[in-house]
Amino acid sequence: EMADAPSNIFSMFNNADIKFPEIKDENGEEVQITHGRYIRLLESTDRRVRQEAFQGFYAAYRSFKNTLAASFSSNVKQEVFFAKARKYPSTLAMALDGGNIPVEVYTNLIAAVHDHMDLMYRYVELRKKLLGIKELHMYDLYTPLVTDVHMEVPFEEAKKIVAKGLEPLGEEYHGILEEGFHNRWIDVYENENKRSGAYSWGAYGTHPYVLLNYNNTLDNVFTLAHEMGHAIHSYYSDHVQPYIYAGYKIFVAEVASTCNEALLIDYMLKNTEDKKEKAYLINHFLDKFKGTLFRQTMFAEFEMITHRMVEEGESLTAENLCKIYHDLNVLYFGKNVIIDPEIDMEWARIPHFYTAFYVYQYATGYSAAIALSRRILKEGKPAVEDYVHFLSGGSSDYPIELLKGAGVDMSTKEPVNQALSLFSELLDQMESILE
Repeated sequence: EMADAPSNIFSMFNNADIKFPEIKDENGEEVQITHGRYIRLLESTDRRVRQEAFQGFYAAYRSFKNTLAASFSSNVKQEVFFAKARKYPSTLAMALDGGNIPVEVYTNLIAAVHDHMDLMYRYVELRKKLLGIKELHMYDLYTPLVTDVHMEVPFEEAKKIVAKGLEPLGEEYHGILEEGFHNRWIDVYENENKRSGAYSWGAYGTHPYVLLNYNNTLDNVFTLAHEMGHAIHSYYSDHVQPYIYAGYKIFVAEVASTCNEALLIDYMLKNTEDKKEKAYLINHFLDKFKGTLFRQTMFAEFEMITHRMVEEGESLTAENLCKIYHDLNVLYFGKNVIIDPEIDMEWARIPHFYTAFYVYQYATGYSAAIALSRRILKEGKPAVEDYVHFLSGGSSDYPIELLKGAGVDMSTKEPVNQALSLFSELLDQMESILE
């Protein structure tokens, strides 16, 4: 409980005490900024709304910058203390030890993304061009690039699209998917007092269950594919492994779900001739890359820098935390984006920073999933057999070894390079479509 104090203090502050201002929305109506509304406001097509939401949101955090810096610093200090007490060479080594993950996996991720930073610079330049603005600000990074496409997809149609998209995974996988669709594995629609979002859950000895709040959007189609990826991963693990090995580590958890999304986008892009629809789909995937691979790697680098500073006896203050975070945004987004001073406070609002060295797994999982999907599409049956063996592995081996068996070696830069190669191809397609 003592060690959890910084995390608990931050949680109380972030979930209960912080108060955000009101702004006027697109219709001139007063609306309160909240955690839940913030991203929706940043996606607004009205630039004034985006700017005011961005500035108001971070002003609330800046008012407490020294308190939040003390909380974050205390959390890092206790992690450094435990690492030293347990004779680890670093806090990073301690955090990765539970899954027997080599430190090189973490550092290779950051190095590989650094090697391809020009791709993010291309992405933001394309965004600036398509939005038709002279200066691209941080609050312009979330508004959709393609707005005049409205893809209404009823749930019955979504099931058919997902089933077709996942056909490369073979008959057995397809049969399990259809079993889930037709045997009430899925709680589909929003309902009173129902939890928001989407997730997959279950117990050993039963089939998995999937919760959705389906509302006919393209994003929801991908969510269906994503959650069924989790569900079928659990299905295979539970059927092959004994109870003690049926669960699996977070490091591999997002691989099965994201692989499904990658296969689905490939299918949908190959089966539409409509240029705007194709651009809409590519925009969806490019934004996913930005948010998962680039952004989470930037978070991971921030964690690595700040923990090393404390290990070397340096202090963490609001001023140096903001400078570190500002400089990382300059590095990751480049000269074509105005790095507004408000973004310097973003470090102060990330709950995952209180679970040290966690977020990198989103980026590695995403990279592994893209690499696996490309192998499946290229090689067919042999790759599918390896992939199903991976899904069946549970925790019978360490995550790195399970992924090696599927043909992906996360101890090298190669899977990240493959993922970034796809990002480059999608950028090429987007530029070609919109010329």
